[in-house]
Amino acid sequence: MSDSLSEAVRTRFRALLSTTRFGQFAGVGIVGATVDNLVLVLLVESTALGPVGAKVISWELSIVVIFAVNERWTFSEYGAMTPRALGKRFLRSNAVRFAGFLVTLSVLATLVNLFGVWYLAANLIGTAIGFFVNYTCESLYTWKVHRD
Repeated sequence: MSDSLSEAVRTRFRALLSTTRFGQFAGVGIVGATVDNLVLVLLVESTALGPVGAKVISWELSIVVIFAVNERWTFSEYGAMTPRALGKRFLRSNAVRFAGFLVTLSVLATLVNLFGVWYLAANLIGTAIGFFVNYTCESLYTWKVHRD
């Protein structure tokens, strides 16, 4: 590995090791997971939507909440505050979180459909796994913390 590539990897890895930012991100994630699970239960129990369809709606609502809190708290010192910059970060965040969503949805669908796991437990397991994908990608791609 070349010195510049090696240094780039080290810089990004160090940026991910911020315990304060990780703790904030996890706290925000708990808020988002709460929104996600409450909406998921509400939709599954009170509409004709199944767990997978309801997950799509609950996910996007939780993403909006997570982005707003992360923007104001976890990553408040990163990125310009112009409407254009904010919009770009929101779109990047949705794209990044879509990867985490695919992980969560795959785990949910697999556990529910193949193993008969209760949909809410399956969603929590998937959310926990998707969390690490989201933290890494949000930190490095959405808010670019390694450029500190």
